Amino acid sequence: MKYVYGLAILCSIVLWSSCRNDFESVPSTGNLEFSRDTVFLDTIFTNIGSSTYNLKVYNRSDEDINIPTVGLAQGEASRYRLNVDGLPGKTFSDIQIMAKDSIFIFVETTADINELPTETNNFLYTDQIVFDAGGSEQEVELVTLVQDAVFLFPDDLGNGMVETLNLGTDGEGNDILIEGFFLDDSELIFTNEKPYVIYGYAAVPPGRTLNVEAGARIHFHRNSGILVANGGTMIANGLPSTDPEALENQIIFEGDRLEPEFSDIVGQWGAIWLTSGSTNNQFRHTTIKNGTVGLLMENNDGDETLRLENVQIYNSANYGILARTANIYGENVVINNSGESSLACSIGGTYTFNHCTFANYWTNSFRNTPTVSLDNVLNETQGISLQAEFNNCIIYGNELRELGLFASEDASASFTFNFSNSLIRFEDPQDDFSDNPLYQFEDNIQLYTNVVLNLDPVFQNTNLNNFNIESGTSAADGIANPSIGPSQDITGASRSTTAPDAGAYESTVFPDPED
Repeated sequence: MKYVYGLAILCSIVLWSSCRNDFESVPSTGNLEFSRDTVFLDTIFTNIGSSTYNLKVYNRSDEDINIPTVGLAQGEASRYRLNVDGLPGKTFSDIQIMAKDSIFIFVETTADINELPTETNNFLYTDQIVFDAGGSEQEVELVTLVQDAVFLFPDDLGNGMVETLNLGTDGEGNDILIEGFFLDDSELIFTNEKPYVIYGYAAVPPGRTLNVEAGARIHFHRNSGILVANGGTMIANGLPSTDPEALENQIIFEGDRLEPEFSDIVGQWGAIWLTSGSTNNQFRHTTIKNGTVGLLMENNDGDETLRLENVQIYNSANYGILARTANIYGENVVINNSGESSLACSIGGTYTFNHCTFANYWTNSFRNTPTVSLDNVLNETQGISLQAEFNNCIIYGNELRELGLFASEDASASFTFNFSNSLIRFEDPQDDFSDNPLYQFEDNIQLYTNVVLNLDPVFQNTNLNNFNIESGTSAADGIANPSIGPSQDITGASRSTTAPDAGAYESTVFPDPED
């Protein structure tokens, strides 16, 4: 009985289907509607493929329609690629859209600027998707900016392998190799004439200096970065910019995806890696964003082996700065949105930070590490001396305790630090740290001098990495020591000579959101 009933249902479906007019469509009459009349594919580098963009095509009528032809106006010569309702190609015939239904068209492009009619570094490349080339023709514009660049990458060794850098050996004596190459002398100046796109790790050789000029733009492919070898130096000398949006004189390090949706995606590339023995490294008026670690510095405890002035580091998958036994001076430094700590001074070292804003408003996943972390721990029994000073700084974030201090039990390794005239978030509602001598904020003036705890700095917009503070309402307003510079904030505004503000920004009046 069940078999007979099931057979009856199947026959009904077949009969119903045979009576439908799915394949009795009418020609398109030029009444297609589109989700957009122009598809902007944003900016791409020459010979690097774009993201995939979509266009939705609607049939609002009560009849099934047939589009005789769909294709790119330039045909097979076009540098755009289409996928129409699941079919790849550049021209298509007899595309059907059911009544009150729609289809998707996906668009990509890859273009070589050397094959395009231009003598500039940028070229606006356009084409059209043409629907029905007859009397009912409709078009959707395709637009993308193709940008020329200097490409730096490892040599192809011809056996399926590429050039690598040897970082030494592991505990078992095996070579530690990463995909990368040494820059030659002709490549040790990065200018602002064209952007740079780096594949693998571009290494500064021993005894050489990489100079990055003001206004330079350096883009990294996935798992790429810059490595400064033992005895090498990196100097990124940006300058103040007059346009706060364009930042025309600032140096910017970021990933190689230029589409707006990638502008704040963390972990798109590796790190700027100042390896053991690199020296006299300097970064001024520089932004480092969207890496795994913004700056990684190891075993550099000589005389000020890294100097940071007016530096911003954002959207790091792990650390903004990870320093292991380093010597760093920083002023007007801003770091935010790090998967672990924005600043980690680990395994000892010497550190001085004046008028810096260390924030962490990470929301991509759970975070159990503080914004700023200091330790002098080498292993379970040994430590390395640490000396750190934070003057006129802000240390804040979206967790209760944004300062972490971890001292080695090795009595021979000193753990010396001082926070002065700074705003710090360290809430301890359960008194878990009340007996810890490292966190005696009110009672130990050798460690904490004129420190303000747990009051709102009133940042302008942490989601947009905007760490301006509001005049008159910020707890950092007027708490800094005027004898400690610099005299200008990160924007170039003059600080008060009597009661300056903590952090990298001198306070300002926020614009009325209704204006």
